[in-house]
Amino acid sequence: MFNISVERKINKPIKDVFEILADHANYKKFKGVDESSLITTGITYPNGVGAIREIVANGATLHEEIVKYEPPEMSASNTKRKAVIGYKIVYSKPLPYKHELGEVHLSEIGTNTTYVKWISKGTITTPILGKWFFDKQIQKNGSRAFGSILKYIDTH
Repeated sequence: MFNISVERKINKPIKDVFEILADHANYKKFKGVDESSLITTGITYPNGVGAIREIVANGATLHEEIVKYEPPEMSASNTKRKAVIGYKIVYSKPLPYKHELGEVHLSEIGTNTTYVKWISKGTITTPILGKWFFDKQIQKNGSRAFGSILKYIDTH
């Protein structure tokens, strides 16, 4: 099983960070992503719940369905805004995934600072010898990719 968790403070307002992460068709601007597109638009928002994005990176193709889409809103205390994007891998090649959880949580720290926690959990479903190796590689490469995306957002 792979279990990815990447955390980072980004020196941008939560609204800006959310908009960049929700712009699925433009993930190709991130290092390591070869192609990206929005295959199906969401129910209420184009990139919202029901949307399906395609990501092609490092020889793998993933289709991710957006299952949670909560733009920045004030928290109950009305002092900090929070946002969430949840997704599930519904198609993958060359290796099939059983994806249990994919979420990006954003929390406003200050006017121009956002704390991001990106998590993804799952496993390769093919009963092949060395399956643990593939899960370990996905965890390693996924952590690196998520960190790279968040670094890009922080510096551009």
